[in-house]
Parts: sequence; structure tokens; C-alpha cells
Amino acid sequence: MPLPDPIQARLLAMLHNRTDTLQAGDPVPEPLVLSSAFSLPQTPAPNRTYARFTNPTIEATEARLSALEAAPCLLFPSGMGAYSAALMALLKAGDTVLMLSDGYYAARNLVSDIMAPFGLTLRSCPAAEVLTTDLTGLAAVVVETPSNPGLDVIDIAALSARCRAAGATLLVDNTVCTPLLQQPLDLGADIVIVSDTKAMAGHTDLLMGHVASRDTAYMERLLSVRNLTGNIPAPHEAWLLLRGLETVELRLERMCANARAALPLLKASPAVQDLLYPTPHPQALDTGFLIGACFADAATADQFLKDAGFAAMTSFGGLHSSGDRRARWGDAVPEGFLRLSFGIEPTQALTENLTKALKNLPAAG
Repeated sequence: MPLPDPIQARLLAMLHNRTDTLQAGDPVPEPLVLSSAFSLPQTPAPNRTYARFTNPTIEATEARLSALEAAPCLLFPSGMGAYSAALMALLKAGDTVLMLSDGYYAARNLVSDIMAPFGLTLRSCPAAEVLTTDLTGLAAVVVETPSNPGLDVIDIAALSARCRAAGATLLVDNTVCTPLLQQPLDLGADIVIVSDTKAMAGHTDLLMGHVASRDTAYMERLLSVRNLTGNIPAPHEAWLLLRGLETVELRLERMCANARAALPLLKASPAVQDLLYPTPHPQALDTGFLIGACFADAATADQFLKDAGFAAMTSFGGLHSSGDRRARWGDAVPEGFLRLSFGIEPTQALTENLTKALKNLPAAG
């Protein structure tokens, strides 16, 4: 997974964000600061008054993320916390927002169930139609690419041009690719949302999300929303994310390699009815670590996970290969559909386990 020079420069800036400024005797790792209050001089610094506004550990983590995004960035306590703040800072009563009908269901439910009573209107369309659907009258378009769980790739540059022509703000959920594999802001998106719970943190031990944008006025509004709603993460979780960021490139490289190694085995298996994997696109540096695989039924899918040694769990992007039967959450997929997330296991051992597990399954009807 060779990274182009601009992305390597961003990664290096992220990794050296602290070490390049160390003074003699400073601890090399970022310290964890748990304080919620700070000693106040007569004229307090706005970022050293109370931890609902910010905290040194949160600021350090945001600085790392800003280096990767090449844009100002704010942290939130989960991916959905990031979604809610991003939309609150952008939209007003009477606005209409377009979201993917085959995208992450919780993002749609946020608008339809929670924000609609405040005067927002939700429209939806499949990922495959977002480049042709009418954008007239929209305040915002929210997409994820690859989509979840269908793994459809949306041309961000083409969509951003359509949004600009229609006067709509484009928000891109970049959770699957991360800022290393895909850079929506460089492609014309206005706002990026990422659930750092997934591959960015990478250890399945925290909830976190961030929003990034190069629109200064919007980021000021977003900060005000976070301050007044208290939608800010705890320092310890921010510190765990910061630690995970140190290895994100290494983990992604193995995760993507494992997915590519597994793909031909799943394609060749008579137990697999259908297979979904993002189509290569010049906007992304890799096709990623997620594969959608459809088995005959829920029992067969569950048996595959057990025999392959995959964890049966929701979420994705962790160290351990895992699978989630998405029908149980209401996604419009068959009962035997698995969203497979590939971890960092040794590739040969992983593929050997996959081969054995697939041989034990009956052929799909």
C-alpha cells in the first residue's frame, strides 16, 4: 500500500506532532491529562478553563487528526456524536437533507427520528443513484463511500461538483477508508465525518468520532455546538485513540492485504452466493479491508464465522477479523449476508483457516 508523497507528508506530520517539539526531559509519549478544571489567572486562556470546552489530551489528539486531514478537526465521543454535531452546526428548520437509503441506518434515523421534529426533512436514494438524483432544494447531501454495507463506491469529485451547482453542502463519511486511503476534502467535499471507533483507533476498546472541514466559519459553529451540548469525549478515550493513530498505517496495510488474499477464496467457494468488494477507483489508495459475503442462510453464515475463527460482532476495523450479519440490524440484505472485516492476523494462517472453514459449508442453493 504505497502512499503518495502528500499523504506520507501528512502521516509524518501526525507522527512527529509531539516529538518535533520536545524539550529536554519531556516524556516522549503524549501525557494523559485527566483534569476537568484548571487553575485560573486573572485573564484565563479560553482553552484552559473547564474540560467541557477542551483538555490538553483532547487538543493533542485533534492536532494529530488535523495533520492527517490537512484541515481543522474536532473530536466527539462517538461516530454518531460526530454526525449529530456536524448536522446541528450546519442545518436549520426547513432544510432538506439527502442521505443514502442503503447507507448506515443510524445516520438516517438520527434525522428521521430525532431531528425531523425540529423542522428537518429527510430524502434518501441508493448509493448507485446519488450521481443522477435531483439535488434541487437540498441544504446538504450526506454520503459514505464505500457505502455500508453494500460497499458501493461514489465518485466524490463528481458529486461535489453537482452539490456546488445545486447549492448543497457535501458531507462524506470516510470511516471505511480513513484519511490515509481516501481524502474527501481534497476531492471537493465540504465536511468529513469519521467514526474513529473503527480502524483509526483499531483496538475495539473505545468510542470516538471526528469532524474535519476547511470552512473556518463552520468549524467555529461546530465548536460552539460541542461546547453547549457537552458533546466532548473523555480524555482517556482520546488518549487511547492517539495511541492507536501511531500504528494506523501499519494496521491498514495488513488489513487490506488480508482482505485481498481472502477475496479469491471466497469467490471460488460454492458456499458463497454473492460477494461484494469495492471496485477500484482512482480516488482511493486501496479497495479496503471490508468484504460482503452472502451465504445460504443465517446458520451457515454463523458456522462460517465460527470455523474461520472470526469474531461475531458488530463494528469493524479492529485487530481481529470479524463478521456481522447485517440483516439483524434492519439492513436490506439477506439473512445470510456477512459484512467481513479483516484484521491483522498472519496472512497465511488466516487464509488456511478460511479455506478449511469454506470446505465445511454446504454449497449455496
